[in-house]
Amino acid sequence: MNQQSSARLHADSIVIDAVCPLARPGSEYLEWYRAGGVTALAPSVETDDIAATLNDLGLWHRLFREREDLLLVRRAADIEAAKQTGRLGIYLHFQGADPIGTNLDLVDFYKALGVGIVQLTYNVKNRVGDGCEERTDAGLSRFGVKLIERLNKARVLVDCSHTGLRTSLDAIECSTAPVVLSHTNAASVHASPRNAPVELIDAIARTGGIIGIVGFPGMIAASSRPSLSQFIAHIDFIVQRVGIDHVGLGIDYYTLQAGVASDSDALRGYTQAVRAGIWSTAYPPPPHHYPSGIETPKTLPNLTEQLLTRGYTEPDVRKILGGNWLRVMQQVWG
Repeated sequence: MNQQSSARLHADSIVIDAVCPLARPGSEYLEWYRAGGVTALAPSVETDDIAATLNDLGLWHRLFREREDLLLVRRAADIEAAKQTGRLGIYLHFQGADPIGTNLDLVDFYKALGVGIVQLTYNVKNRVGDGCEERTDAGLSRFGVKLIERLNKARVLVDCSHTGLRTSLDAIECSTAPVVLSHTNAASVHASPRNAPVELIDAIARTGGIIGIVGFPGMIAASSRPSLSQFIAHIDFIVQRVGIDHVGLGIDYYTLQAGVASDSDALRGYTQAVRAGIWSTAYPPPPHHYPSGIETPKTLPNLTEQLLTRGYTEPDVRKILGGNWLRVMQQVWG
């Protein structure tokens, strides 16, 4: 397929990036996603505490009111509507369950405000369970079991990214709906505490869920400047292991990456995260260069071209770009 045909396929496809910390309310980077042909994206809502979460949600809702080119996504059909009308679909994502506190009624409250996916932990232990960076992995807590039940009832996607293996497997066992890894790569391709072993990949697929492939360099390869081929190697592994229906994108472009932040600002943010204990030295220090060819959301059409070059069919490329996420969203959100 030539480059013109590849560009046409990308433009015609529903493209979903399931994890987008770079997308902040009112920032210029929303336009980078539009330039890259993204149909729907999931900004990460601030989760340091409930007050910060509510402030962030308020900013997003003011933006939805003020901008007709944005569409708050509550159901899968809203993503299809965004594609048809040329708007940018946005659903909201918690990277950690801390904003829920001990009040499970907040699950329904946040769902009403457009939070469609909740990640259980962020690397460290919380009242739900253990993160993937903890010394131990005791599994899902009693509160965590109740949280999974409530997320299922509220039709919110359960996300086990950044979560310990035992905690993730417990969540999968408890859930009556598909469970996802919104942004995690294959540990068999590159060993990292953040990447998923085959046991977890298999379990996610058995639920009907998705593994979103992440572009953060430390999750891709030992190289500080990973190639697009190394990124796609994680897609290849998931497809060969559990099939084409269980892989998508969760690229995780973020505000301190190369090409967005200065090296000094990136190092300052990295140092703060390590000192706070939410990142370990398993995360390489910056600069964080995303894969060559898809360094920013603006360049995502290059991924479509490379997938075709590697032999993926047009229907399969559509699934990877967003079709698989859309299927799971239809099942969970309606």
